[in-house]
Amino acid sequence: MWDFSIAKSLGLMVKTAPFVVFRLMVYFGITIALILVTGTGAGVGYGVGLMGDDGFRASSTFWGGTLGFGLTAGVVFFFRDYLLYLIQAGHVAVMVEYLDGKTLPGGKGQITYAQGIVADRFGQASALFALDQLIKGVINVVTGLLEGLMSILPIPGLDRVMGVLRAYLRLAVGLVDEIILAHALRTRSDNAWAAAQDGLVLYAQNARPMLVNAAWLTLFVWLLSFLVFLVMLAPAALVVWALPGESSGVMLVFAVVFAWAVKAALIEPFAVACMLQVFFKVTEGQTPKPEWSARLAQASDKFRELGEKAVNWTMG
Repeated sequence: MWDFSIAKSLGLMVKTAPFVVFRLMVYFGITIALILVTGTGAGVGYGVGLMGDDGFRASSTFWGGTLGFGLTAGVVFFFRDYLLYLIQAGHVAVMVEYLDGKTLPGGKGQITYAQGIVADRFGQASALFALDQLIKGVINVVTGLLEGLMSILPIPGLDRVMGVLRAYLRLAVGLVDEIILAHALRTRSDNAWAAAQDGLVLYAQNARPMLVNAAWLTLFVWLLSFLVFLVMLAPAALVVWALPGESSGVMLVFAVVFAWAVKAALIEPFAVACMLQVFFKVTEGQTPKPEWSARLAQASDKFRELGEKAVNWTMG
């Protein structure tokens, strides 16, 4: 059914425990910040609302909390490229090293080691973020090409399920960009743009097994995330109980935030560990096929931009 070992992925999580702990600290730190600033905003709004009637107090409490939540979420969004640089790419780097049988330092030294690898391959955080955005754009095109092929198959009733299938495929490729970054790291190429191009071509020419495995993993990830959400309703209820005013509707939002933190810190790296196994297995011994490179260049301006940056990097 799938081409990865759950036991091996769990083993990778254990071996990269320093990064797992780092992720837990960062993502739960973000969650706590969201709760504190939201609570502060709600408290300020509640204080302002004391000058009016019950309806005004409820409204000002709600908008105070919403402003606090939005402000914190905006800050996190602004620094998302640094999260990619410090956490996601670094974690992928040490996973790749372990899959290749290398011995790495433990503790904080593992994080420092990974950050050195990422800096050597990608340079600044802004460059890695730009590369990641281009990769995501090409992945969407590959998924679209596959959707197009499926839509012309002579299967009765296929058109009625294509909408659901299309949405699921888009969801299933959510972590593939990290797999392409892993390819760029594994090849140890001095030209990350060219390595990413090659990785995308390899992904495209193996899209079917990659998407089948991604679909299974997406199912696992969202089932686990939903279970975590149910578990997190209890602590979310406690937080909401401590907030001023009638804030019971916020409980679901906080439960989602708690579940997001667990998903980002624990579930997603497990899924990446699985997909790394799949990619390395199905692409072993392969080289990028020129016909697929030409097809992607014709279909995706992002792929062409990657090529231009690769050439400029070489010329520079």
